[in-house]
Amino acid sequence: MRLLLQTDGGSRGNPGPAAYGYVIYDLSAGASTKEKITPGAAIVLEKCGNYLGVTTNNQAEYAGLIAGVKWVLEHEPQAELEIKMDSLLIVNQVKGLYKVKSPDLFPRFQEVRGLLAKLPKWNISHTYRSGNSIADGLVNEALDSRT
Repeated sequence: MRLLLQTDGGSRGNPGPAAYGYVIYDLSAGASTKEKITPGAAIVLEKCGNYLGVTTNNQAEYAGLIAGVKWVLEHEPQAELEIKMDSLLIVNQVKGLYKVKSPDLFPRFQEVRGLLAKLPKWNISHTYRSGNSIADGLVNEALDSRT
């Protein structure tokens, strides 16, 4: 099984009220992992948006990634996972291209890497906000429901 996890996190203020969102697609039917998913080409397995309280934008980004990967491990642990995020910082940290200098982010980075190590195959790449609109919308819905 091939899955696509699109995830986002955000805060209104930094730090400020924060939330994450993710959507998981089944790509087994041959759907592409290009910028946008063609309607009907992939099955949505899960959509989630959760309010986090007051935190930073980057902490919210990591929270969404962690939650999405945990869902995959709980429901489809043998799946090959493609991850797309609009946070270039988080993508490059997870890839090992950037060091994690923030002591607040390092435990989250370690958790993500530990979770990903349990999957048979995974990849993470950057997308622009326009290619991540559903996850972004879930973040905003979670934030709006708390204000």
